[in-house]
Amino acid sequence: MMRSVAVVGVLLAAGVGLVGCNPFAPTVVTFSSVAQVKPGVTPGRADPANGENPLLAARRGHKVVPAARVMGGRKAPDAPPKSVFQLVKYTSPAGDLAAYLTPDPKDGQKRPAIIWITGGDCNSIDDVWSKAPADNDQTAAQYRQAGVVMMFPSLRGGNMNPGRREGYFGEVDDVLAAKKFLADQPHVDPKRVYLGGHSTGGTLALLVAETGADFRGVFSFGPVDDVAGYGPQYCPFDLNDEYAVKLRSPSHWLSGVRCRTLVIEGQEQGNMDSLMRMNATNLITAKNDHVLFYGLIGGNHFSVLAPLNEYLAKQIVADTGPACEIALPDKKPIGKITPLLLNTAAKR
Repeated sequence: MMRSVAVVGVLLAAGVGLVGCNPFAPTVVTFSSVAQVKPGVTPGRADPANGENPLLAARRGHKVVPAARVMGGRKAPDAPPKSVFQLVKYTSPAGDLAAYLTPDPKDGQKRPAIIWITGGDCNSIDDVWSKAPADNDQTAAQYRQAGVVMMFPSLRGGNMNPGRREGYFGEVDDVLAAKKFLADQPHVDPKRVYLGGHSTGGTLALLVAETGADFRGVFSFGPVDDVAGYGPQYCPFDLNDEYAVKLRSPSHWLSGVRCRTLVIEGQEQGNMDSLMRMNATNLITAKNDHVLFYGLIGGNHFSVLAPLNEYLAKQIVADTGPACEIALPDKKPIGKITPLLLNTAAKR
């Protein structure tokens, strides 16, 4: 089972306070701390002349310079129980990559589906079927238990895959390729494909959403606003290259999101400061009401996963309307967890 990483952000200097956030760390944000990007690229804003997605435009022509050392320990994915997952290959720009996929029951039914990106080493996949403790369940099994088709893609350079790890850059293209593969499966409703991830996987899921990808909905648990905090273990590129870091950091590209996206973190032992800063950036500059930020009172970076994924799985099954309107109940408990909607300027 992949182990997730919680990176606790450093509090910023006093400036523009956030309203309604008393249960959480007293993070405050100055206007100067709001996401800045390379000159000529406005954070989270498409060029009005052509309507192009800002993150895709900024990524064009960027040359990935790999670090001298990358994470080792390459191994083939574990063989899953055949009744739970198939080990399949999907094609990305890096080549054919391994994935776990819920098998087709061959009953002619089309089902909602979700791609899940694990935390920690999110380029590789391993055991995501064994039972996990309720206070740290990173398997996201609640979706398959609710009848949602699941896909766990490995990414370039992970397991025995072709390509090199790029740290939240080429991996974005891999996830988009996984979506195409999943939507083409005979037991999947192509209009109801979701994306979720936790920790490093939550960061990648949010970046994918920021390309304007047409997922039905995206659930990003515990992401960071700035990937430099992960360090070289999960960022195999020159961390002194500020532009390379910005292209991989979700805080700069929030208004590129075009589907319902929930950004979620527990109150304790996690990346709550990152979530608060991204919420401030969204309120001040991106102003994207597709993105909802939730702080979860009574939970931490890991304990929120099981109850929230169970709740979201039920919402996915019921999500059959013309547009996704999945949200968490503001200030209403889900078991022992109470969500608090932070971006009061966003549509609920």
